[in-house]
Amino acid sequence: MSKKVIENELGNITIEQEVIAEHAGMAALDCFGIVGMAIMNVTDGIVYLLKRESANKGVRVVMKDDMLYIEMHIIVAYGVNITTVTENLINAVTYNIEHNLGIKVNKIVVCVDNVRVID
Repeated sequence: MSKKVIENELGNITIEQEVIAEHAGMAALDCFGIVGMAIMNVTDGIVYLLKRESANKGVRVVMKDDMLYIEMHIIVAYGVNITTVTENLINAVTYNIEHNLGIKVNKIVVCVDNVRVID
């Protein structure tokens, strides 16, 4: 399924996976300690930092049997507690998706692909 359909008494609401990924990516970028979203070039194995406009490209959304799973690839700032940053990320993304889109999040997997020194 590539989209979420919510039915109510007035009709149907269709939410595409790209919209969910965009909300998740933007919520992640607002979290302290996250430098940005990441994407890996498969051929050379290099991780690239995505610009804010491309935040959804570091997010993979899977909807199966009315369950939502999100996988996020991030780059964190050097010197932060990675566990705390990722827990805050999971809470922020879950709240954002459930509050703004009305879709229950079943699981979020966070992959820390790189660490960067920030100025």
